[in-house]
Amino acid sequence: MKQITYRKGQLSDLTALQELFVDAITSVCKEDYNDDQIRVWASGIENIDRWRDMLTNQFVIVAQLKNKIVGYASLDNGNYLDMFYVHKDYQRQGIVHKLYTGIEKEAVRNGEVTLTSDVSITAKPFFESLGFRTIKKQTVERQGIELTNFKMMKELTR
Repeated sequence: MKQITYRKGQLSDLTALQELFVDAITSVCKEDYNDDQIRVWASGIENIDRWRDMLTNQFVIVAQLKNKIVGYASLDNGNYLDMFYVHKDYQRQGIVHKLYTGIEKEAVRNGEVTLTSDVSITAKPFFESLGFRTIKKQTVERQGIELTNFKMMKELTR
């Protein structure tokens, strides 16, 4: 098995995380979203302030194989799973579970009792397998295009 290491994300990871973000959306999510929806979702790469803020103010875990980042997850405000992406070529190898475990441990360490996230159609079955439940289906509009996602929550055990 390839040796994947996990570490805290840093500002110097910005470009690699953005590239992984776009790559994952455009390849992994194409079964659940149309071309316009994928285009506007991936355009989130352009909001550099949001990316810098995420890397500066959130708890970020990066999965790395040699010098290549193959996945990452971020925890905002101690209890909101914000970003969560794994490279298309490294799906179903346990990376997402290790990233999630690190996020959940951090939330519990901070005394949180729940985790919430806004989850794509594509990711919803995975989140359900982790014990998240759907609070509500949501429609988000970006650049005049509607995207469906789900507000989900999980109660944490200590």
